[in-house]
Amino acid sequence: MNKKSAVGLGHTRRDALKLFGMVSGGLALHGVLGGVPTFAWASTAPGWQASDMPSLIGKRMLVTGGSSGMGFEDALALSRAGAQVIIAARNGQRGVESIESIERIRAQVPDARLRFEQLDLADLSSVRSLAQRLNAEGEVLDVLINNAAIMAPPQRGVSRDGFEMQLATNFLGHFALTGLLLPSLRKSSDPRVVTLASIAVNRGSINFDDLQSQSNYNPYVAYAQSKLACLMMAFELQRRSLANDWGIRSVAAHPGVAVTELVERGPGLESEFAQQWAKDRDVYHSAAQGALSSLFAATAAEAEGGRYYGPTGEEEKRGPLGLAKVPEAATDADDGARLWSVAERLTSVRYG
Repeated sequence: MNKKSAVGLGHTRRDALKLFGMVSGGLALHGVLGGVPTFAWASTAPGWQASDMPSLIGKRMLVTGGSSGMGFEDALALSRAGAQVIIAARNGQRGVESIESIERIRAQVPDARLRFEQLDLADLSSVRSLAQRLNAEGEVLDVLINNAAIMAPPQRGVSRDGFEMQLATNFLGHFALTGLLLPSLRKSSDPRVVTLASIAVNRGSINFDDLQSQSNYNPYVAYAQSKLACLMMAFELQRRSLANDWGIRSVAAHPGVAVTELVERGPGLESEFAQQWAKDRDVYHSAAQGALSSLFAATAAEAEGGRYYGPTGEEEKRGPLGLAKVPEAATDADDGARLWSVAERLTSVRYG
């Protein structure tokens, strides 16, 4: 190994351990209600569980990445409460998983109203196709949960549209989907968009000069940037909803540390990150526990637009639901507006 490669590998390992510290530390954000984000550390719904959700009969909801992990738990809990749930996932193996997930949910909720829709967030033509199908149905969409994500693939991948894969999947695809589904969302009496961020946002920054990580790809830095972008999107959407009278409640959530397939499908179970992560695996949240923050954001009457919800236990790793801390990088409204403009240009999707 040459000196340059060795230095790069050293940086990657350090970044992986930093990200592990963020994941195990559960750092996250709390919101923007009409403008400037506020900082808070408070329990807003102590003891809240999925069983506390109101009846969702007559509600129509879409969950991206609903075939496994927390997305599956979202779909299961929403179905139990009576909602009509659309699980959106890719073709191929993930599509198969989605069909199997529907069967698993129906085994527990026989009268569940479920359907699968093809969606590849890393392909804007797929995003447009799904939005066109749903809007053409003319039905209300009450809740969109932007849940799907990939984390830290070792090699830089590129989406069909030429974007760095994590930015494309985690942020740009959801940005486009939300904007394109605005007509269906605005038909609801209480439309909500719930966007999943990550505790990694505390180490994140938006590199406007190299947003696609073309000059220097670091999987963990790129992941933190993509999730910070999701967070900033949630804030900016709330600002624009208020300014334009869209009526949309934009809420962000983080799960703390939950045991899902994200590590296996990202860095890999043999990676140093995974080995560190595995040491405390038994004390992390289950996927069902991790889903509570997004379920609260999507259904609770007291969930506020512009807020960020997550666990409030030690270092926000786990514990009862509450308001989470906001990273300073997410508080700049000018950066939020700039990122929004960049996303509009890259996706050719404009809201309103």
